[in-house]
Amino acid sequence: MKLVLFDLDNTLLDGDSDFEWAQFLIEKKILDRANYESRNAEFYRAYQNGSLDIMEFLDFQLQPLSQYPRYQLNQWHKDFMQEKIHPMITDSARDLVHRFKGELIAIVTATNAFITRPIADEFGIKHLIATNLEEEEGEFTGRVSGLPSFKDGKVTRVESWLRSIGFSMGSFEESLFFSDSVNDIPLLEAVQKAVAVNPDQKLLAHAELRGWEVLQLHGEV
Repeated sequence: MKLVLFDLDNTLLDGDSDFEWAQFLIEKKILDRANYESRNAEFYRAYQNGSLDIMEFLDFQLQPLSQYPRYQLNQWHKDFMQEKIHPMITDSARDLVHRFKGELIAIVTATNAFITRPIADEFGIKHLIATNLEEEEGEFTGRVSGLPSFKDGKVTRVESWLRSIGFSMGSFEESLFFSDSVNDIPLLEAVQKAVAVNPDQKLLAHAELRGWEVLQLHGEV
């Protein structure tokens, strides 16, 4: 059996669900455009160039979740899936996931589990390793629970998940990780086969140096 890990944003998705969630809330006038749009873009640029302060970003992103009841957030998320996410799911991404049917598959993403669990379900992927959110009586507190699934944290979270189901990274005939981002180099280095999917320029340079496969999944960048 193979272990097959997928990053989500700009890898399986032709876009970034984290960024688009904030944009969705701004467009719906749930968040104030003047206060949130420029900061959302600033955080996204920092993520792209590998300089994101993950805890600062999570403080920005998670606070709105604590201000509304869960039922309202869930309804907004259904609309978000229809308006933002479904157009970002390409046939090529679905085909890539289907290619590994029968293997142990997981999405490993820094984006929080509230945003990403329905997206993983849309791909038919049971296992999701995402940044978890603290809850009290079923409502979000606006704080993170545990270690964010980001950079080296992705490696730690994957290893912990595998132990919880009776495996290790060495348990498989092959381990693969597909990602677009320089932020994911730690996990790409930890698997047997790293695949750079529509990679950013920093990851592309690293992939070429290391001899990794480069896959253009959503068309030329």
